[in-house]
Amino acid sequence: MRPFKILKGISLPLMRINVDTDCIIPSREMKRVSKTGLGEGLFAGWRYKEPISRTPDPEFILNNVKYAGAQILLSGMNFGCGSSREHAVWAMIEYGFRVIIAPSFGGIFYNNCVRNGLLPVTLPENDIGLLVEWIIQNPRQNQLTIDLEKQIVSGPEVMAFHFNISPQDKDMLLQGLDMIDVTLLCQDDIMAFEKKDGQDRPWAKLA
Repeated sequence: MRPFKILKGISLPLMRINVDTDCIIPSREMKRVSKTGLGEGLFAGWRYKEPISRTPDPEFILNNVKYAGAQILLSGMNFGCGSSREHAVWAMIEYGFRVIIAPSFGGIFYNNCVRNGLLPVTLPENDIGLLVEWIIQNPRQNQLTIDLEKQIVSGPEVMAFHFNISPQDKDMLLQGLDMIDVTLLCQDDIMAFEKKDGQDRPWAKLA
């Protein structure tokens, strides 16, 4: 995974509450066994007038050219609720999002974000509202900066907002580690344990 330090980018406000994982990527879009090829299905139920023809719905914000290339998504409370499908996070990453800002998240979705390199930022609704008001004035010019090390969301003309994140989640994102990488950091201890256990319990090991 790519380490996350500081990101400055275009932000896209999708201000809906209870955006569940089936809205993020409908089940009909999950036909692959890999993480690739899912970006096209992101928000497919809202993004396209008809899912087979893939005719874009001009009324949906992802199809607005002012927000093309957005890397930061702002949304309402309980983002990512619903099923535990990890495909929802994979689809957002492949589309190009690196940060989601919302007042609250579905618990499993939040954990899936961290473990796949997508930064979930929790901010109060009022703070997000101020950011959205500033962004929509000129989305391409009014870009947010997300500093994970300092845990700050800021823009040149808006005040900085501090966000909380657990030390473990922060460290994983800063270093670009997934759970396997975290386990491998303890490889020397694991091998030392296996060696000692083999000496203490030789009868427990296969010949």
